[in-house]
Amino acid sequence: MNEYGGTGGIERNGYERLLDPILNKGTAFTEAERDRFGLHGLLPPHVASLDEQVRRRLEHLHVLSEPVERYSFLRELPDSNETLFYALLVGHMPEILPLVYTPTVGEGCRRFSHLFRRPRGLFLSPQHAHRLDEILRHPRFDDVGIIVMSDGERILGLGDQGAGGMGIPIGKLSLYTGCGGIHPLRTLPILLDTGTDNEELRADPLYVGWRHERVRGDAYNAFVDAVVQAIRRRWPHVLLQWEDFANANASPLLLRYQDQLCTFNDDIQGTAAVVLGTMLAAIAVSGEKLENQRVVVVGPGSAGLGIAELLVRALTEAGLDEREARRRLFLVGKDGLLTQGGELTVDQKPYARSDDEVSDWAEGGDTISLEVLVQHVRPTALIGVTGKAGTFTEEAVRAMAKGVDRPLVFPLSNPTANSEARPSDIMEWTDGRAIVGTGSPFDPVKLGDREVAIDQINNAYIFPGLGLGLLATKASRVPHSLFLAAARALAELSPAAGGNTDATLLPPIEQLRVVSRHIAIRVAEQVRDERLSTVASEDVEKAVDNEIWMPRYAEGGS
Repeated sequence: MNEYGGTGGIERNGYERLLDPILNKGTAFTEAERDRFGLHGLLPPHVASLDEQVRRRLEHLHVLSEPVERYSFLRELPDSNETLFYALLVGHMPEILPLVYTPTVGEGCRRFSHLFRRPRGLFLSPQHAHRLDEILRHPRFDDVGIIVMSDGERILGLGDQGAGGMGIPIGKLSLYTGCGGIHPLRTLPILLDTGTDNEELRADPLYVGWRHERVRGDAYNAFVDAVVQAIRRRWPHVLLQWEDFANANASPLLLRYQDQLCTFNDDIQGTAAVVLGTMLAAIAVSGEKLENQRVVVVGPGSAGLGIAELLVRALTEAGLDEREARRRLFLVGKDGLLTQGGELTVDQKPYARSDDEVSDWAEGGDTISLEVLVQHVRPTALIGVTGKAGTFTEEAVRAMAKGVDRPLVFPLSNPTANSEARPSDIMEWTDGRAIVGTGSPFDPVKLGDREVAIDQINNAYIFPGLGLGLLATKASRVPHSLFLAAARALAELSPAAGGNTDATLLPPIEQLRVVSRHIAIRVAEQVRDERLSTVASEDVEKAVDNEIWMPRYAEGGS
């Protein structure tokens, strides 16, 4: 891969090199490089190391008081120096990760237009449909291997953010590089700007997006299809990740294209894999078996259904038939437990309980609340993907704890303010017996004279490694078996796997590069074994390692 990842052999000199984020080294250009590229006089005389530059950026970062100010600063850094940005991220992962992604990225999306400085990625609108091939043809995109694409309609728990949704693909791809080691030139964020129904955004004089109501129906589907087909023509082996699409579009789009190219939806499948991986680690601690779990999923949208579906597949592999596996799962919506008499989507129907089964559960009406359900089911695991704070009530959690020694309680909604319950409350309600995992970062909970760290069940534990494995093998498809492989690989690395009940379920954030490589190898092995690629190497470990980039300056400045 040359300086632009293509074959042009273009050499940038002087200001051109300093303005190129891939080639720029700033004050780290050596004397010889300054001679070669004509940089004398354009830089102060001291030749700095990458470590010095990282310390300087950290010092500036720490001067900023508000998280969104730090987010804005970090968003601008890769626009001038990609290597420095990723050296900062990789070397200080626990501090930087929450600033470039959850929970801070939500506020970054909300204020995207006001923070906008320099374009990154591609903004595609229906008026571009006739020139998509032209847009994608540019040589700067020759080495793209992973695309993260959103239409900005369902950003975290914030709803429709229009063009501001671009913050999600940018943030996800920064994790692909920072955590997975994928070269920045291999990544491309895309925002499908099909308008916004957020009237506040459309009325904002600084809004950078298309000031139009959202395009829907046939016109929307036709535009998405035009984009996907243009992507397939440009990059036959690309990995396309769908991100933060509304429930009405997320599953249908995945189903429509999952057999056409290598593609997955991280909200549906990535979330499911990290939840399953954490559960596998947790039940190893509790001494239970997966096939004995009784799981309540609150929030039967695309994420909740994705979790349920992967759990069913894991349970069937553990020995249950599919019918019994589904009976282990209870899905709760805004109107209570899903039952056959309610209004259901096609995807929800397999999980609806028969009216006869639950006829004695309802009290004072047809709705079976979470609290009532817990009393009858005695679930071992409670998973929340509602986007609504306070969904896990004290009554429900206390009732759960009465029937289970080590209840698994996972309030997964982002950002932090939308979490279904606070870990400190969950611990209080369960006398410290709960195994808690959250979607956003929380401080440790103090229990007597000890502190209990709260695992962040973050998709960053799964998708960078999954993507790295897919990229290394040029996989043609992403079946459920690859998510099962990723989940098991994550559980293998659990600090609690050796029986240490005081250890965390998930490896520390600073080990995400190690985690991603391990998952990538397991995924690549599965791709090879299932023959999902015509070019997959037998030596998958070498293939994975060949894709891993370290944020270091190249000698000679090339």
